[in-house]
Amino acid sequence: MTAIESHYVAPAPPQVSTPEPLPDQPAGRRLRRHPHRGRASRNGLREKLLFVALIAPNVVLIAVFFYRPIIMNLYYSLLDWTLGSSTAKFVGLGNYVEFFTSRDAPSVLGTTAVFTIATVGGSMAIGLMLATVLNRRLIGRNVARATVFAPYVLSGVGVGLVWSFIFGPTIGVLAGVLRKLNVASPQWFLDPKLSLVMVVLVYVWKNLGYCAVIYLAALQAVPRDVLEAAALDGASRTRTFWSVIWPLLGPTNFFLLLTTLLGSLQAFDIIRIMTTMGQGTTTLMYSSYLQAFGSYNRAGYSAAISTVLLVILMILTLVQMRLLERRVHYA
Repeated sequence: MTAIESHYVAPAPPQVSTPEPLPDQPAGRRLRRHPHRGRASRNGLREKLLFVALIAPNVVLIAVFFYRPIIMNLYYSLLDWTLGSSTAKFVGLGNYVEFFTSRDAPSVLGTTAVFTIATVGGSMAIGLMLATVLNRRLIGRNVARATVFAPYVLSGVGVGLVWSFIFGPTIGVLAGVLRKLNVASPQWFLDPKLSLVMVVLVYVWKNLGYCAVIYLAALQAVPRDVLEAAALDGASRTRTFWSVIWPLLGPTNFFLLLTTLLGSLQAFDIIRIMTTMGQGTTTLMYSSYLQAFGSYNRAGYSAAISTVLLVILMILTLVQMRLLERRVHYA
């Protein structure tokens, strides 16, 4: 071994300083703080509070003016209560049993079904035909569209009064026209069948503008390239409508069927004005009104009829949402 090798001393390894652990922390583990985490949590809490503050008024209004009346109506339907009386007798389901076993129940339910089917079908069918015509390039098209939609925004009371004068058997406008043709005016207000026809015609006239506008918007949304492709294939207008346009109107048909059905089942103002005693036009809605505010003053029985109407509305809505919506084609 040489002298240099004997005096060589290996250098000591560098010493790495280990940081002291923080209090309450295990050795070898260091806490890393994220300054933005607390700020994000505060922002999230602020957004939640803002969301609650925004929806709280709507929730309160819906609970007070929608759910509370429904619950109170269910409670009143279990009572034998005369409107204005300070006392009431609990009868359970007695009001429901009385309604379904009464002689008027088939007539009321049948009138409701006929009125609803006629008004819904008439409004949608005529509305679709008007929308098809108004979708073309015509002179004065905008004026015609406004004229068709105008009755829908009118008051039902005003519409009923005007049409009552038109259908008047003696001094009515229709009676005057028929008199010039040497035709006797029908007794619209005395014949129950004619009364129902009269109310259906007026209701369809008032509400078909709504269906026409919705259908018009749907027709204008049909892709032009699809119509041009059908024209190049030599399809006629009728074939194009039923094979191309009609399937694309599925969502619109579903929407109108749902809204017009609910509206027809709750129709009241035109029936009340044109047929005060409900001769031939006593639907479930109008029967509930007559029982509570007519000569009967039976508030509990009226509440039971209203509950029956509510159940029918819910069932029809669920059926449409579950069955019909599955067959709707959404483009």
